[in-house]
Amino acid sequence: MPTSAALRKAQELGLDLVLVAPTAVPPVAKAVDFGHYQDEMKKKQHVAKKKQHVVQVKELKFRPNTDDHDYDFKKVHAIRFLQEGNRVKAVVQFRGREIAHADLGKKLLMRFAADLTAYGTVESMPRLEGRNAHVLISPSKTAGKAPEKAEKPEKAEKAEKAEKPEKPQQTPSA
Repeated sequence: MPTSAALRKAQELGLDLVLVAPTAVPPVAKAVDFGHYQDEMKKKQHVAKKKQHVVQVKELKFRPNTDDHDYDFKKVHAIRFLQEGNRVKAVVQFRGREIAHADLGKKLLMRFAADLTAYGTVESMPRLEGRNAHVLISPSKTAGKAPEKAEKPEKAEKAEKAEKPEKPQQTPSA
């Protein structure tokens, strides 16, 4: 339909002619109330913005002589970050004469990357920059769908009992 005819028809109906797809061949137009159309577009953009997830880089700092417990603690945090869809940057900081043992820091980062291969992929291998060595790990596609640990029934029962202490029955005395 020619543009002039479509414009005339929209005016007869008391509506506006809005280009829906101006890049299409031929361009697509729609006869709608423009104010209502703008409100709908704002709502669609708001919903789309609400659903999007901004990927952040979470940084974990280590030292070359980090103990196993501390390492495991930070590994658990890294797994949680990857499951949430964030990237993890593990950094080994060298202080003073520790820089002479950069191989210990790289070994620690390689172990860290190997432990997290089930949850993410290594973007960059361990690199030494100044007094820091770092590795960057991004979440894999299935990282967010990892099964959650179910709470044991015994713990659930104990938790309920702890919340509701039993009160002894008192009989009214006369």
